Amino acid sequence: MKRTLLVAIKILLSLGLLFAATHNLTAQALAAESKPIHTDSQQKLSGKIIFSTTAKAIESYQATELIQRFELNSTKSLYFNAVLDQPLTAYLQQLAPELSAEEANKNGNYQFTFYVDGSVVYTESLNLAAGLSTEKSNHKVLMKPFFSEANEDSWGRFLWMRFMHFGGEQALTEGVHTLKIEIRPYIKTADIKIGNLIAAGEISVQVVKPKASEQQIAIQPIKATHDWVISKDSYNKDLIRAMNKKIAEKEFKDISSVVVIKDGALLLEEYFNGSERASLHDPRSVGKSFASTMLGIAIHEGFIQSEKQSLSEFYPLKNYQNYSEKKANISLKDLMTMTSGFAGDDSDSASQGNEENMYPTPDWVKFTLDLPMQNPTSPVKEWSYFTAGVVVLGDILQKTVPQGLEAYADKKLFAPLGISKYEWQYTPQKVANTAGGIRLRALDFAKYGQLYKNGGSWGKQQIIPADWVKASLAKQVARTEQKDGGHYGYLFWNDTIPSGQQSYEVAYASGNGGNKIFIFKDIPLVIVITAKAYNKAYGHPQVAQMISEYLLPAILH
Repeated sequence: MKRTLLVAIKILLSLGLLFAATHNLTAQALAAESKPIHTDSQQKLSGKIIFSTTAKAIESYQATELIQRFELNSTKSLYFNAVLDQPLTAYLQQLAPELSAEEANKNGNYQFTFYVDGSVVYTESLNLAAGLSTEKSNHKVLMKPFFSEANEDSWGRFLWMRFMHFGGEQALTEGVHTLKIEIRPYIKTADIKIGNLIAAGEISVQVVKPKASEQQIAIQPIKATHDWVISKDSYNKDLIRAMNKKIAEKEFKDISSVVVIKDGALLLEEYFNGSERASLHDPRSVGKSFASTMLGIAIHEGFIQSEKQSLSEFYPLKNYQNYSEKKANISLKDLMTMTSGFAGDDSDSASQGNEENMYPTPDWVKFTLDLPMQNPTSPVKEWSYFTAGVVVLGDILQKTVPQGLEAYADKKLFAPLGISKYEWQYTPQKVANTAGGIRLRALDFAKYGQLYKNGGSWGKQQIIPADWVKASLAKQVARTEQKDGGHYGYLFWNDTIPSGQQSYEVAYASGNGGNKIFIFKDIPLVIVITAKAYNKAYGHPQVAQMISEYLLPAILH
């Protein structure tokens, strides 16, 4: 009996030791798998930032691919490669030991500091959503492009653009400069904690500024057209020449046209970077405002009852995913004011309804109507820029107006304005795309802006109902992304633009790249700016600077 018991105990002990050994080996394997190990090349470069014109693993670089000097005006790619002692998550947990790895990744990221010739020019704590959680947890080499010949999507490119806009452009004057970059971890809990330096490096940057010719700086002559008389008002020509010089020398980048209408007459008409009067411009989301226009006309003519009509009156929503009463009650007005409550936010790359998730799908309307609601039980209507909702408005117009949206817009809007040269882009269902992209000449975009300035009339014809124009340009909702008074109307933005000692209220259509149609409230101005700075951080800010520092002072003061 004792012998049997002893044998049993030995067996149990053996099994226990085997389990412990197996468990220990598994744990070691998992630990080794989750904790990256530096190669010899990485170990030598730990804590350093090196620069290259190609994207490779650190150990694969040839000496000629690692650069100490870069010509800023070249078309080559420029990558930074930061070699860290440990992954970002480890640094974040040192700053906030109470957080799990997942929590640390959600609340922390890298902070970049840019120096030019020894002086701090720009510091940015990266958006918390920048970078994948797996990269933060596992990667000891951070490699991103500042410039890319392939134009690849990366937060590195946008980081560089913001640095250039917020001081880099002014600091990197013509000549040779030393650019130094430092990286630190930061975490945002109750307050913001900044960690110690984890990587640094510098590179020599050569800047060659393009020189503007007198022809590029000169104010361009304009001729009257059938629709536009030339304004006899004076303006500050020196300021306009200074603006043209900045455009020619690429301080204001990718601008294609500037048109100014004062008191209904053509005051300025300037074209840049290969465009001309006959050119069609792609202003992206400026086209959303045209959806508002056509909806107002369709309601006035009785094809749609009211902007208060709900989605359930146009679609069998129970046939789509994520049905709810809240979704059924979304109104056309909610879609126009970007307060629908769909789980869609174009400013959030992680948002389920982000427009970039819509474009690859075969049916954009189904994509939208299948989305869940962001907060199914909340009665609060929050503003969130949502392109997919405007596609649905276009589809509703397509279904309700005679001969479809494209023919209806031509008959009711473009023909009365004398606009015959234009191009629509289309959805996968071949419907005129109200998400954006309708192409017109700059002078015809000016007609559209002046139409709103006129309260919806053109010549002797009332094209858009005056009350619809008023509602469209009004401050319908506050924009949550701006805390200083920015508002949104019926697919029009509403802001106040400072210039000198005064500020001016303006409603405007706006599109990616810095495309704008400004309709000023209390001064007799319509200003059109078209640009091709698509997805560039400087696109919108440089246009704001052009308006407040050059165009308004030149015209009004």
